[in-house]
Formats: sequence, structure tokens, C-alpha cells
Amino acid sequence: MNYSGLHLVMLFSTYTFLLVFLPLTLAGYFLLGRWHWRWSTTWLTGCSLAFYAWWKPEADQPWSPWFLVLVVLSCAGNYACGNTIARSTHPATRRALVTLGVAVNLLLLLHFKYLGIFATWSHALTGFPQVVPHLILPLAISFFTFLQIAFLVDVYRGDPTGYSFGDYLLFVTFFPHLIAGPIVHHRELISQFKPRITKLNSSYIAIGLTVLAIGLFKKVVIADGLANTATPIFQFAATTTRALTMGEAWVGAIAYTLQIYFDFSGYSDMAIGVSYLFGIKLPLNFNSPYKATSIIEFWRRWHMTLSRFLRDYLYIPLGGNRRGPLRRYSNLMATMLLGGLWHGAGITFVLWGALHGIYLCINNAWLGLRKSRGWRPLPKAVAGLLTFAAVVFAWVPFRSGNFELASAGNAKLAWHTSARFYQAMVIPQRGPLWTPVVDGDIMKPQRAIRPLIYSLLIAFFLPNTQQFLGRFSPHFRSAREPANRRRRWWGWRPVPLAAAFVFILFLIVTLEIDSGGEFIYFQF
Repeated sequence: MNYSGLHLVMLFSTYTFLLVFLPLTLAGYFLLGRWHWRWSTTWLTGCSLAFYAWWKPEADQPWSPWFLVLVVLSCAGNYACGNTIARSTHPATRRALVTLGVAVNLLLLLHFKYLGIFATWSHALTGFPQVVPHLILPLAISFFTFLQIAFLVDVYRGDPTGYSFGDYLLFVTFFPHLIAGPIVHHRELISQFKPRITKLNSSYIAIGLTVLAIGLFKKVVIADGLANTATPIFQFAATTTRALTMGEAWVGAIAYTLQIYFDFSGYSDMAIGVSYLFGIKLPLNFNSPYKATSIIEFWRRWHMTLSRFLRDYLYIPLGGNRRGPLRRYSNLMATMLLGGLWHGAGITFVLWGALHGIYLCINNAWLGLRKSRGWRPLPKAVAGLLTFAAVVFAWVPFRSGNFELASAGNAKLAWHTSARFYQAMVIPQRGPLWTPVVDGDIMKPQRAIRPLIYSLLIAFFLPNTQQFLGRFSPHFRSAREPANRRRRWWGWRPVPLAAAFVFILFLIVTLEIDSGGEFIYFQF
């Protein structure tokens, strides 16, 4: 979401991070590691806390330590609760403790993220409360809350603990994943903080810088370029009386569909690359989701760690697909509705979740019908096009939710914007596909469509980051994920040509970095 206080966050795509914070953190980490590995992890924890503390929610307000205190207290409370669960041998006590721990985490999230908008709705309908509270959403509260809920549930299910509080605090606040994920399991990350030699590794540096450069290029060049098309069209739909044409609506929707992908996958690549500079691996979060040929496959490729969390900690505990088709569809709808609500406290985010819940129900029903009738699957090109069109259609209310997040009173505006888009996308109108440009109109169609063509070609026909890195890919591999040992002629290798490629990417990014650029997921 395009928050006005974006420049007050140390995003990866800023000069402050790239030229000051990251080099200093790396230097301290490896210098201290020469004496003892624990000094280097303590330094990394301190730098991660400083990274979080850099954030200031409002430019005209003094820096406040309370949000940093909130994160540390949350970690301390969950660490204590997890250890108490692990030591307890009484099933009822363990169940009560995990219920209490999860409830406290959810109440904290509800208070900061949803109380304000619920109070606004209540005030509009009933006049109560008379004064709507102004609550500032703590940076990354959704991400560190989900991390810690997963930790408590895993410990309750029997995962071993024995971590020090320092290791747990670093697991939650580790700055590469802190503000935008991926949502990491404790067993994936804390095990990498074990005693080891923390010395500079040229292989880690080369691979980490390559992934960081690719992620920066995705975010700064591609995603921010697409925002120049998507944002004016959505703003136009929200603030003017003229109806959108079909061409304008589809171009705006597809532009945002590509923008959010390159924005978020780029940031996830940056997180993996930065983490690998320290010799630490984060799990993969994207795997070319727009190449999916079904919605089920899309959710296996899109925001993979969130999909995993929703599956393991919500869908399966609700019963999954074990209690018949009707219960399966109910569980899918509940999971996706809550997934939509996690993204934002607004009716349009719920609509986005509902659409994907309906898609998943239709997809599962179609698979069952096709299997029972012995029908052949649709051609991959047709299935892929239908899947992509469905995803584009669902992103419209998600993007319209920006207006609601910007001001809790803008729910009607968000809903109205979505309705105008859908009307233009579905109902053919008389007249041109694009209104001739006059003063006050959107933009020339050539300027709007050109970045879409480049981005579609990249998304659909070029290899993704982990395919490009091949067997050198630095992400954390689960036990079920096969190792990629195939060597391709276009794959990355530690040769001078690869160094030149990374240098060119960094040079382009350096020239394109704009402090006013938005990052969609930075304040969830």
C-alpha cells in the first residue's frame, strides 16, 4: 500500500540500506565472528532491532521506542509460553497454554489492525463510539504475529525447543524477513544460528549479491514502472465521473497484477539474497505463479509461505478435505476469507479472499467431475489463460482496498472503484477501447501498454530467479523439495560475465531508485 510515511522505513531499495546499513552490518558480523560465533549473532540481533527501530510512522512526530518495545515484549512472552508448553506434561495444561498464547497474539493483531476500522463502521451505523480511536499499525505486525503463532502450535505438537532467548529473538526480528516475509518456521531458521565459523565466504557474497540485484531490478525498475500505469488508472476510476472504457479497465487491472508480483517477488528475492550474504537461507516465496494452469497451482506458487501457514494452521485444523466435499468447500472459503482479512481490514480485501475461495471450490469440483467422467484436462494454454484472467479479476478489489486503508472512512470509495472496474471489464461499451487523451484524462495508451508487454514477456517466458541460479540457488530447501542439479546454458555461474551482469543491474537500479516509490506489502 502506498503509505505517506514510506520514506521513514529503511526499505531494501534505498540508498541508506544499500550503502550504509548493509555494509556496516556485514562488516561487524564477520569481524566479530573471528572471535566467537555468538558475538556475530548478537551483533546481527542488535542490527535487526535497529533496522526495525528506524521506522517512524509519522514524519512530524518524534521517534518513539514503544513499537520496538512491543516487538521485544511480544517475543519474550511467546518464548516463555513456548518453553512452558514444552516443559508441561499435562495435556489439559498444554492445551490451555497454547490457546492462551495464540489468543493473546490474535488480540494484539486485532487491536492494532482492526479496532480502528471496526470502530469507524460502528460509528457510521450507530454513532458509537463518539470518538474513533486513532491507532498506528506497528510495522510488520502481521508477519511477526504469524511467525510466533506457528512457533507455539509447533511446540504444542511436539517440536523440540531448547533455544536461547537470543536465538529466538533473532529468529523473529532477523531483518531480511522482518517487514515482508517470507513467513519462516522456527526449525528452518534457528537451526542455522548454531555454532559455526562466521567468516567471509566469496561464494555466499557472489550468489547473495546476484539475487539481491535481481530482486532490486524487479522492484525498482519493473514494479515501480508498472505503478506509473496502474496507479493513475485506479485513481482516475476513484475520483472522476467518466466511466472507464474496457481497454482502460483491463490495462489498469493487468498492470496492477504484474506490479504486485514483481514488487513482492522482488522484495522476497532481496530478502533471500541479503540473508545469504550472512550464510543464512530463507525459504522460497514465489515460483512463477502466473505460469500456473489452475488456481490450486497458483496458490502453490504465490506467497508460498503464507499458503503453507494457512494450510497447516487453519485449513487442516478445520478438517481439510477429510470430512466430505461440503466440509472441504466450507473450509476453503473460511481459510481464504481469513486470508483476505489478514491482508487488510476492509470489505474489498474480504471480497478478494472470497473470490479466491470460490475459485478454489470450483477448481476442486471440476477436478472431481473430470476424474469421475474420465474427461481429458484442458490444453495448458487455455487453462493458463483462464487462470490468469481469474487472478487479474480478483486483484481489482485488492488494489481498490488501498483507498480504504488510507482512510477507514473510504470503504464506499473502495467498493465503488471495484464496481466501476468490473462494469468496464465485463460489459462491452459503444465507442473506443481507449478514450482520446485530453486535459484531465489518464494517459496515452502507448505509454500505458508498453510496460505491460515487457513485463508479460518476462513473467511468462523468462526463467525465474531460482531457475536462473540453478543448483546455486540459496533458498532453504524442504525435505520434499528435490535438489536442482541441471545445468543450463543460460544459468548463472561464478564467471566474469556473471559479475558484469550483476554490476549492470546494480547500475540501472542506482539510477532508477526513487524515494517516493511504493512497496505494496511493507506495512502488513
